Amino acid sequence: MPDGKDRILCSLDLGSSKIVTLIVSIGQNNRINLIGAASVPSKGIKKGQIVDFEGVTQAITESLDGAERMAGISISSAYVSIGGTHIASTNTHAVVAVAGKESDIDSKDLARLNEIARAVSLSQKEILHAIPIAYSIDGQEGIKNPLGMSGTRLEVETHIITGATVAISNLVKCFNKVGVDIEEIVFSGIASSKAVLTETEKELGVVLIDIGYETTAMTVFFENALIYSSVIPIGARFVTNDIAVGLKVSLESAERIKHKLTDYKYEPTLNKDKKEDELELKELGLSEETDKISVKYTRDTIMRARIREILELVKKEIKKSGFGGIVPFGVVMCGGGALTAGIIEQSKPILGFSARVGKVEGFSGLSEEIDSPAFATASGLILYGIEQSANSSFKKTFGLNKNILGLIQTWLNKLVQSMVDIKGKF
Repeated sequence: MPDGKDRILCSLDLGSSKIVTLIVSIGQNNRINLIGAASVPSKGIKKGQIVDFEGVTQAITESLDGAERMAGISISSAYVSIGGTHIASTNTHAVVAVAGKESDIDSKDLARLNEIARAVSLSQKEILHAIPIAYSIDGQEGIKNPLGMSGTRLEVETHIITGATVAISNLVKCFNKVGVDIEEIVFSGIASSKAVLTETEKELGVVLIDIGYETTAMTVFFENALIYSSVIPIGARFVTNDIAVGLKVSLESAERIKHKLTDYKYEPTLNKDKKEDELELKELGLSEETDKISVKYTRDTIMRARIREILELVKKEIKKSGFGGIVPFGVVMCGGGALTAGIIEQSKPILGFSARVGKVEGFSGLSEEIDSPAFATASGLILYGIEQSANSSFKKTFGLNKNILGLIQTWLNKLVQSMVDIKGKF
């Protein structure tokens, strides 16, 4: 049980394969202690978007209940992830004249500048994030924090991330029904970056590839600023499908085989013993018509082609961003798909960058529960929440406004139900 003085934060990562809930307590020494964690199979989410309202609310409830039981506390609010191909981004440029006699830049100037930067054309879209890349004052570029500085002309480059209005609205409705207040809806790519990227990587330039079950989120950082975001409509599920078709096994068995090959120490050689190339399916507890499979054939023929396709699409997206030449630190991969056998080895020849698998760090307590890149988004949401709490003046108001409406709606629903119950007694 957390100390009464500890702060409690909760995150919910809504993916197409699993819904993860994390609960942490933060002590006075800012130590992040993981006290509750639960992961349940996802229901009603396809490619990051809700397609079955009841299924999603049921899965959220199951995941939340599991984490609450482990932590021994009840949760009323959470940071929530959002993904899917409806996510889009653009960079905008905004300018304001600095007000005031002494021409010192204050919070009002930044607020006006931010408002202009957010004035983008939106068609059935809503702004999720408006993140300053860099400021300039009277032509002096590369300024990270202009507060208190002198000048007459203040400019900013801002990275705008948007999501489909209907997708955001459905997400909010799910949490209203569950009775949990949304602190903020966060793009999964941003959340993951908080968990697995180092400050040095973000400063010198890096591409983060978050390979989910059905989609892949990509973000590019340079000079410690997020400069590009996108979502690619392909993920690790496609590798699983290929294994199922190629080996003539069920999707469940194909997923188990894929995970096994991640840990399988296989070094291809010309004179390799045939037995070392064989994997007994019975050892995995699988009952299929096929008793044995060839590791080499599965990895080098079935999986390799799909992995190449995913990486080629990522390469195309990096080229589309226009920032491929400024990422000397290369690529960091996370998400469950980052564990796919062979994907790191293929990255260098296809993408032209060295790659590593991102590791979640900075948590104590039940940290072994999230010791996998598959939990990067859920972990990053916690770190994002801590950062927002420490810098509340820059907190986005979208989630808060939606939460107030959700609380009112939840209260009204309970009031109506109480009236119905009372009426039924007379």
